[in-house]
Amino acid sequence: MEASRATTAVAPVLAGARQTAADYLALTKPKVQSLLLLTTVATMYVAGDPSVGLVALTCLGGYLSAGGAGAVNHYYDRDIDARMARTANRPVPSGRVAPRAALWFGLVLAAASFVELTLFVNLLAACLALSGFIGYTAVYTVWLKRTTPQNIVIGGAAGAVPPLVGWAAATGGLDWTALYLFAIVFYWTPPHFWALSLLMKDEYAKVGVPMMPVVRGEHETRRQILLYTLLLYAVTQLPFCAGGFGATYLVASMGLGALFIAGAVTLYRRADRRSALRLYLFSLLYLALLFGAMVLDAKL
Repeated sequence: MEASRATTAVAPVLAGARQTAADYLALTKPKVQSLLLLTTVATMYVAGDPSVGLVALTCLGGYLSAGGAGAVNHYYDRDIDARMARTANRPVPSGRVAPRAALWFGLVLAAASFVELTLFVNLLAACLALSGFIGYTAVYTVWLKRTTPQNIVIGGAAGAVPPLVGWAAATGGLDWTALYLFAIVFYWTPPHFWALSLLMKDEYAKVGVPMMPVVRGEHETRRQILLYTLLLYAVTQLPFCAGGFGATYLVASMGLGALFIAGAVTLYRRADRRSALRLYLFSLLYLALLFGAMVLDAKL
C-alpha cells in the first residue's frame, strides 16, 4: 500500500519534469535544427575529411547557437504567437515557460555555443555561429519580421550561416566554395518560406506581420517564388562552373532544380493550397538531396 501511494505521488512530479524538459527542447526548434545541421555536416565532408569527434563538436555548437536563437525568438514573438492557432500552444504563450526564463535560456545557449566552438573547434567557427545567432534574433526577429515583407529575404542570411560554420570547422578558413554554399541556402530560403506563408496568410494578417502574401498579395508572392526559384537554379550551377564540384553534382543540381522550377510554375498557374504545400515540402527534400549530392560528388 505504501509503495502504491509513493508511486502515485511521484508520477505527477515525473510527468511535470518530462513536460518541462519537452518545453525547453521545443524552445530550441529541433525540427528546424535538423536541416541546419544537415547542411553543416554535409559541408564539412565536402570541405575535407573531418573526424567524427570534430563533426559532433561542431554540431553541438551549431545546435546551441541556433537553439538559443530559437528560444529568443519564442520570447520576443510571444505576443503574436498567442494569437495564432499554429503557435498558441508553444511553451511561452501557453504559460508553461516564463518569458524571462526563455530569454535567459536562449542567451545562455548562445554563450555556451561560443565557448564550446572556440575551445574545441576554432574561433572562426564560433564567430560565424554567433553571427547567425545575432542575425536571427536582432536582425530578423526584432528588426525585420514586423516591418517589411522583405524580412525573410534579408533575414534569411542567418539561416545560410551553417555551411560557413561547417567549412570553417573543417578547414579553419573560408573560400569561394563555402560562399557558394551560403548563397545556395540564402536563395533557397525565400521560395521555401513564402510557400509556407501562403498557407499561413490569414494568421499573419491577423497579427499584423507583413509577410509577402499579406502585403503584396498571393499572386505577387507566387511570382516572387518563381523568380527566386530561377535565381536559385542559376546559383546552384556556380560551384560547378568554378570547379568546386563535378558531374555528379551537376546532374543532381540540374535535375533537382528542374523539379523545383516545375513546382513553382505549377503553384503560379494553379494558385491553390495543395500546390503551395507540395512545393514547401519538396523544398525541404530538395535542400537535403542537393547537399547530399555535394558530399557524394566530393567523395567519389
